[in-house]
Amino acid sequence: MIGKKSASWMNQIDERIMEWIRENGFASPSILSRERGFDVSSGYIRDRCRWLQYAGLLAPVSGDLYDLTSEGILYLKGELDASHYPRPTPSKVFEDRYATPPDWVEAGVKFTIRL
Repeated sequence: MIGKKSASWMNQIDERIMEWIRENGFASPSILSRERGFDVSSGYIRDRCRWLQYAGLLAPVSGDLYDLTSEGILYLKGELDASHYPRPTPSKVFEDRYATPPDWVEAGVKFTIRL
């Protein structure tokens, strides 16, 4: 057993998110933000879940619900060194935040401004 070794980008909330999910089952950021021990907003937890998802430690189940991956379970057992996993960057983790929705249809309406 190599012991639990977190990556340099991970913080205490990341581990708390993963431990809560291991003990209670999948969860959404809004559920976690209401739990004792999480003194941060659901938006912050949502962002951290995305970082953990990018690293392969969490996976979305449905909508805004996340669950541990096999790697996440191994990490919590101390059998996986997360420092060898991809280092998330904001551009990689949030690249879809402002993306055009796939069902977007351009209206084709033109405006004329007369002065």
